[in-house]
Amino acid sequence: MKSYALFQQYIWLVNTIHKYRKLTLDEINRHWLDSDMSEGLPIARSTFNRHRDAILDMFGVIIECDKKDGFRYYIYNEEVLEEDTIQNWMLSTLSVNSVLSESKGVYDRILLEQVPTDGDNLHKFIDAMKRGVRVKVGYRKYGSAESKSTMTLEPYFVKLFKRRWYALVKFPEPNGQLFTLAFDRIVSFEVTEDKYAYDKDFDPAGWFRNCYGIVRDPDVPVEKVVIRAFGYEANYLRDLPFHPSQKEIAIEEGYSDFELTLSPTADFWTPLMSRGSAIKILQPQWLADEIKRLHLEAAKLYE
Repeated sequence: MKSYALFQQYIWLVNTIHKYRKLTLDEINRHWLDSDMSEGLPIARSTFNRHRDAILDMFGVIIECDKKDGFRYYIYNEEVLEEDTIQNWMLSTLSVNSVLSESKGVYDRILLEQVPTDGDNLHKFIDAMKRGVRVKVGYRKYGSAESKSTMTLEPYFVKLFKRRWYALVKFPEPNGQLFTLAFDRIVSFEVTEDKYAYDKDFDPAGWFRNCYGIVRDPDVPVEKVVIRAFGYEANYLRDLPFHPSQKEIAIEEGYSDFELTLSPTADFWTPLMSRGSAIKILQPQWLADEIKRLHLEAAKLYE
C-alpha cells in the first residue's frame, strides 16, 4: 500500500477513536466500512495493531485497550491532542491535506491563508535544538530599521501564533534570561558548534499557558477577565475561544458572559478592541477602563 494511503488510515483511526472515546475493533470496523477508504474491506486485527505501532512512532499517540471494558480501544494520552501540541497540528494538517488532495476538481474554490515557513532559519533553529548547540542571531526590532543586534543564544522552543513563527531563546549564563524572538525580524542566522545544556525540567507548553499569545510580562499578573458578549458574538466566542481557560459562566437573553484566567497583556487588548460594541469588559475594572480609553482615542481620529 502506498505511504499516502497509510497516512490517511492512521489519521482516520486516531480521529475516529478520539471522537467516540472508546470503541471495540468491531465498532471501529463498522465506522471504517462506512468510509470510502475501506473499499468494502474491514481492518484485520494484525493490520490494526501495525497501525497502532505506526501511530505511536509517528505522532506519539498511544492507543490502548481497556480489557475490563469489553476490550475497547481509547487514546491513552489524550493531552497530546490538545490544541497547541505538535501532534494535534500534524494530524490536523494531514487531515486537511487529505481532504484537499481528493478535491482537485474544485481547487479554485478552496481559498486558504498563507502561513510563512520562515524557510532556512526555522530549519536551522530546529536543527540546533536537536543538536543542543547555540546559535548566533542578527536581529532587528521594529522601529530600528538601520541598526541590528547580534547575539549568541540557546534555542529552547518555537511557537506558531497568528501566522508567525516565534522562538524562545536563552542568553548563556551568567545572564540566563529567556525571551522571545520573531523569525521575520531575524536578518542573519548561524548555527555554532558551541554546546549548551537544555533544562530538562523546563515546560515549553507551560511557559505561555497563562498568556494570550507570545507576550509574557511578569509585571502583568494572572487574573480573571470577564467578558460580556452581545447577540451573535457569543456564538463566535463559543466556537473560537480567546484562550484555553475560557468558560461560559452566564447565558441571558441578548448576551452571555465568559470568564478567562490569564495575564491580560497589551497584545490581548487588540482582539478585544476588534470586537467593538459586540463585547464589554466586566472585570477587571482597570482593563475595562483601558479598552474604553482606546475606543475613545480611536473615535477622535474620525472627528
